[in-house]
Amino acid sequence: MSRIVFLLLPGVHLLDLAGPAQVFTTAADLGLPYTLDHIAEQELVTSAQGLPLVASRHWPELDPSDLIMVPGWRAPTLRAGPEPGPEPLERLRAHHTGGGTVASVCAGAAALGLAGLLDGRRCTTHHDLQDELAARFPRATVVRDVLFTTDDRVVTSAGIASGIDLALHLLSVRHGPALAAQVARNMVVYIRRNGHEPQAGAMLRHRSHLDDTVHRVQSLIDARFTEPLPLGVLAASAGVSERTLTRLFGRATGGLTPLRYQQALRLERAEHLISHGATRESAAREVGFDDARMLRRLRARTS
Repeated sequence: MSRIVFLLLPGVHLLDLAGPAQVFTTAADLGLPYTLDHIAEQELVTSAQGLPLVASRHWPELDPSDLIMVPGWRAPTLRAGPEPGPEPLERLRAHHTGGGTVASVCAGAAALGLAGLLDGRRCTTHHDLQDELAARFPRATVVRDVLFTTDDRVVTSAGIASGIDLALHLLSVRHGPALAAQVARNMVVYIRRNGHEPQAGAMLRHRSHLDDTVHRVQSLIDARFTEPLPLGVLAASAGVSERTLTRLFGRATGGLTPLRYQQALRLERAEHLISHGATRESAAREVGFDDARMLRRLRARTS
């Protein structure tokens, strides 16, 4: 069982909380072992929208498979907003030091900064707060105008609805893009993407088109991206010729071939495994490569 722990601060935005919470709840409804906890320094937290929320003051025992997420809150500036006390900040630090992942939505990035977790790392926040975040935490690299960033198990998102994108990305790298796509469909949300930013999941970047034929092929690749998938097999699954599939796929995904799409999924999954302690060789083999040489070539191509 993996825990998703939401650290709630006064004035928390409901969608910052509810969006990611719904993603992981939907994943649990589909049979994945997730449970959600809501922690605060006081039992009653008033949201930005006026709805009172009841939270626990007692932190559960966590292991590296668990996630701590800090939703954002309403305030004109980061400094004018609430700040977590010593215990939540130490919990954030200790969880990350122990191999766990921490995440934030919108202004929640400030809590990660106060815990020292943004130093030397890429991060983002709502576009209205990016300048202040950069000034307040000068050792961080603030990436502007993207939906989310990931850097060494520190994941930050832009704000409000982007928390859904962040949570779908975490599901994608942990359980595969097919599962993330299924959760998105069940939530009746469009698959989102960063567009030009490589931090976004490959599934999120290349699913925002309307070509049903390409979507069917992508769903097959999503589910079996670690296996050899010849172009002929993919074309037959969609009921089109290889030439037609190549043309449609490139038009829908901005120039990708089905093979390049599959390689992007493999690379993304391998990098996730490496960031969690796997060797390059073991990560390469788990995603379907014979050894790490192809993995190195793909990383060099995308750097």
